[in-house]
Amino acid sequence: MTNGNSLDPWYDSYAQRTAGLSASEVRALFAVASRPEVVSLAGGMPYVSALPRELVTGSLDRVMTEDAAMALQYGGGQGLRSLREHIVDVMSLEGIRASAEDVVVTTGSQHALDLVTRLFIDPGDVVLAESPSYVGAIGVFRSYQAETVHVTTDENGLVPEALRAAIANLRTQGKRIKFLYTIPNFHNPAGVTMSRERRIEILDICRSNNILVLEDNPYGLLWFDEPAPQAIRSIDEEGVVYLGSFSKTLAPGFRVGWALAPHAIREKLVLANESAVLAPNSFGQYVVNAYLDAADWKGQVDTFRGLYAERRDAMLSTLGEFLPDLSWTKPNGGFFVWLTLPESLDSKGMLPRAVKELVAYTPGTAFYADGRGGGHIRLSFCYPTPEQIRVGVKRLANVVNDELELIETFGPATRPNTVVRPTSAVSAPPPNIS
Repeated sequence: MTNGNSLDPWYDSYAQRTAGLSASEVRALFAVASRPEVVSLAGGMPYVSALPRELVTGSLDRVMTEDAAMALQYGGGQGLRSLREHIVDVMSLEGIRASAEDVVVTTGSQHALDLVTRLFIDPGDVVLAESPSYVGAIGVFRSYQAETVHVTTDENGLVPEALRAAIANLRTQGKRIKFLYTIPNFHNPAGVTMSRERRIEILDICRSNNILVLEDNPYGLLWFDEPAPQAIRSIDEEGVVYLGSFSKTLAPGFRVGWALAPHAIREKLVLANESAVLAPNSFGQYVVNAYLDAADWKGQVDTFRGLYAERRDAMLSTLGEFLPDLSWTKPNGGFFVWLTLPESLDSKGMLPRAVKELVAYTPGTAFYADGRGGGHIRLSFCYPTPEQIRVGVKRLANVVNDELELIETFGPATRPNTVVRPTSAVSAPPPNIS
């Protein structure tokens, strides 16, 4: 053993891709924000207390009575066949026609995202993503040394003209674009939904440029007023890898997600899955399978919809009452509202004061690979009650107004408005902000 440093004698032995791996300063703040007196509008945690306990205990009992020997054993790398058949039925609600043979069960959809990235990315390759994009995806792409290039998004999702321009610019630079990563339904963090017209046009752009589409859809069934357009995968079976999860429509603790992929990619995903974990969680698969066999799972999804719609309404009405001069997205499903701050404020710099005032949020900088986002805040309405949401937004409004008053008195601090290029550091996202 040579070199290293006083804190880590193995420092010089780590792979290059782990250089600078560290928890972000935002993550450290969330340890304080987890105190019970703090209203957290930060975490994307589903409200699992709305899941009747008897539905879960009944599924557990059936598994231990009927399938314990298999559920407690290693399983296959592709996942339980009967569960994959159920997954095909779940996806059919969004227009997808598929075979269970092309489904690979994973340890949550985050694992599926990691496996796809592992299969396709070499250091220096480019991933196209919405602006902003899911913090967990940015971390995965960076960990495989990809360059994430953000593409402009508006209230109808990814902007086709901006996608064309980004592709042309990257091709001019000689860079290799491996796939487009998109969350088309009730986007995390922006809360917007891609229109059907945009889905068709964006798919055509990717086809003509030989770019794979990675469609991540954890929130699609959690619509409020009307369903989202049918999945991109329903339009094209060969150019799209679709990721799904039971974390939002059942419970994240089971850690059961999946990937639906074209045949050749599916074969490599199974091999990568076996290489990473031998087999996905057998016990969790059996319990989820038993739940889908016996429970009124569609009725339970309806229950979640009603609960989240009520909380969405509480957030929007309270924002309108206490921060009427600001703007925000108005999601038709999912968990998130994307708030735009006055030009003089910086969401990351303001967070310590917010936590001191007993409210937490996720700064917009978490959702960009290049340092942008200081002018935005992601607010989650999924976990706190409507009453807590009202208290939290009121506290946030006090922080925003106090900051504006300070600026009016002493002058503005400078918000970074230049793009900061990614470094080799891979900051882990704060806990529970997925």
